[in-house]
Amino acid sequence: MTEQLLIKPNLLDARLTRGVSGVDHHGEIQNIRVVEERPLTIYLNGQEIVTAMTIGDYPEYLAVGYLRNQAMLLPDDVVTRVDFDEEVETVVVRTERKTDYEEKLKKKTRTSGCAVGTVFGDMMDGLDDVQLPATPLKTSWLYSLAHQINTMPSLYLEAGAIHGSVLCREDVPLVYMEDVGRHNAVDKIAGWMMLEGETADDKIMYTTGRLTSEMVIKTAMMGIPTLASRSGFTAWGVEIARQVGLTLIGRMRGKRFICLSGADRLEWDADVNAVKDEPKKFVRKGKV
Repeated sequence: MTEQLLIKPNLLDARLTRGVSGVDHHGEIQNIRVVEERPLTIYLNGQEIVTAMTIGDYPEYLAVGYLRNQAMLLPDDVVTRVDFDEEVETVVVRTERKTDYEEKLKKKTRTSGCAVGTVFGDMMDGLDDVQLPATPLKTSWLYSLAHQINTMPSLYLEAGAIHGSVLCREDVPLVYMEDVGRHNAVDKIAGWMMLEGETADDKIMYTTGRLTSEMVIKTAMMGIPTLASRSGFTAWGVEIARQVGLTLIGRMRGKRFICLSGADRLEWDADVNAVKDEPKKFVRKGKV
């Protein structure tokens, strides 16, 4: 079903990776692809907000999603323009509402995300009012999504050193974003959802990274009721998920997974014995 993806990594975009040569453990020359990192400065109206390190694709979605997940863009804000200037690596998001976040910008937290994410103000701001819908989750969807996402073409398989996040509905992947930081990949999805007017209550967020407090908060603020990952959990991530009613699934490998929040929403419709175990070793392109 991966052909139904509305947005997916563009493996032909030469700006996203670079060819480099090196010497391997046998002393032999190897030519490989590595992902690019470039700065992107985000403005909200006339105010500079942050400079993020990113691979450089979908800058407009990244900027809008970052501002939305920082609660600097409100759900009912009207975005009038999003201007990206590639030469100066800047995105300006303009809204009908006048904005001023000088006080909020004085307090920032470095998160545990790869490429070091940053949030402004109190990380828990707005979560007290969040109560996610009790959307049922079929185990057959989890197994289907894990298989599709782990085998679809990606920059990770091409070059590594990158995280992916996928917005799904039931067992259908819809939007696949990658970046050097998993928080960036999620922000791109948030930006796409806001600009396209996409609903959240029937969605699943799949990520390749750890289920940290930052990832849980971003997913909850987006209104998505389920977050799943191949990777593990942090204690605070689990605590927040239980607070807001987020179904939290981790360590999804083959037929195995563990649910640490929202287990009452699971519908056990899959025959576990019919699900294949994941191979112990993945083969990356050009590597063993």
